[in-house]
Formats: sequence, C-alpha cells, structure tokens
Amino acid sequence: MENNHNEGMSGFLAIEQKLAVSTRRHRGFPRDQAMLVRMVKLLHKLFSDHANLLLRTHDLTHPEYNVLMMLDGSEGGLSPSQLGEATSEKSSNTTRLIDQLLAKGLLTRSPSDEDRRMLVVQLTDEGEALIRQVVPAVTLQLQGFFAGITDAQRGQLEHLLKKVLRGVESQG
Repeated sequence: MENNHNEGMSGFLAIEQKLAVSTRRHRGFPRDQAMLVRMVKLLHKLFSDHANLLLRTHDLTHPEYNVLMMLDGSEGGLSPSQLGEATSEKSSNTTRLIDQLLAKGLLTRSPSDEDRRMLVVQLTDEGEALIRQVVPAVTLQLQGFFAGITDAQRGQLEHLLKKVLRGVESQG
C-alpha cells in the first residue's frame, strides 16, 4: 500500500492483459466497455483505500464518512432507508454504520416528528464538528485525485459518467 500509484498502474496493466486474452478467446467480446467497467472498479478501490488512510487519523472509515456527509447535506436528517440510498449501501450495512456512528457519539436516531413509526438519523454537534475538521483534508485529497485534468475535462467526465449511470439504471 506504500506505493499506491504503482499499485493502480500495475492493476491497470493486469486488467489490460487479461482483457486482451478474453478478447482473443471470445469473438465479439466488448473489450472497450469491459475496460471502462474494470477501470471504474479499480478507481473505486483506490479512492476508497486513499480515503481510508486519510480518515483513519480521525477514527473513521470511508463508508462512515459517507454517512456523515450525506447527513451533513440533508435538512433535518434522513431515515435509515434514505441514508442507505444516498450512500449506495445495503440496508444491513447502513444499520451497522449507523450503530457504529451512534456508539462514537456522532449521530442520533429518534422517531420522526411527522411519523412516529419512522426513524430519523441526524448529526450530533460532535458529528458536525468532526466534519468541519475532516473536510479540508478531504478537499485537498479530492483536488489531488483530479489535478491532472482541467475543469472542462472534469465537467465532460461527469457528463459522460451520468450517461453511463442512466444506461446501467435502464437495464433494470
């Protein structure tokens, strides 16, 4: 893990090699599309690994940070199911993350004022303070991830990834 740049590139090279073999073995195999999917997966792993290293100093994991940030971006909190949807976590993992963050004193979970059958998860003052403490370092990390591309290229990448998301979601 000490040399993540090389780990990412060696992972990329391994993907290229294996896809070349699959392309030779299977006529019509969509190598370009498969490469993009594998690259997105590798990027996700590397983003998460780097984030976990950074967040470890704050006694947080990347999934916990994502929960805190989704709550930070909400007005009045979220239900556990809304939180799971916002963080792209499975229901069981969302419950586990909420429990971990409750134990750390960073969240509260209470009945909704509108519907007492529904629970609402919100940040505590300690959770809000931790976010204020972590965001500057995360901001620098994110800027570093994308330092090699221009604002226009980032906009184009976002536009293209949204199109891919729509295509994946339309597959049902």
